[in-house]
Amino acid sequence: MLQDVHPAGIEPTAQTAGPIHPATRIGHVHLKVSDLDRSLRFYCGVLGFEMTQRFDARTAFVSTGGYHHLIGLNTRDSLGGSAPDPTSTGLYHIAILYPTRATLVDALRRLMNANVPVDRVIHHGVSEAVYVRDPDGIALELCWDLPRDQWPRTANGDLNATAEPLNPSELLKGDSVAAPG
Repeated sequence: MLQDVHPAGIEPTAQTAGPIHPATRIGHVHLKVSDLDRSLRFYCGVLGFEMTQRFDARTAFVSTGGYHHLIGLNTRDSLGGSAPDPTSTGLYHIAILYPTRATLVDALRRLMNANVPVDRVIHHGVSEAVYVRDPDGIALELCWDLPRDQWPRTANGDLNATAEPLNPSELLKGDSVAAPG
């Protein structure tokens, strides 16, 4: 039976009997934005997503490859609103996973051509990432994953991801994977 519980009051009472199915994934994110048209110009015009549906003046879906939506954008409760306080709880960032290094390089070039400031470029050992903010200040991690057999591991086989700065010019050189540092 479901009970009304304030989200801040939720406390796990027991562990479940194992992990969820390995094919489980995040399906989409839905963002509250302050100006829908401005957000569409950024997500579609700069990053290259395609609008798959515009419901009304307040809601739109964007995606790639004909999928119904990866990102929902709406101003239902946020029209003209301000960015959330960076010290509050909530979403840290959204990672947009590109299929190859070349497609991530294309994303970086799109940002540069649109004069969108890049916060940082990082080599995580498992991925390379470009961090940027959308027009509402929502943090985005644009990234591509290195092949799993290249992920760094500790001596006992545990994942050993890092956060080493990567010079954007190294990323722009092309398809070869740059070493961190």
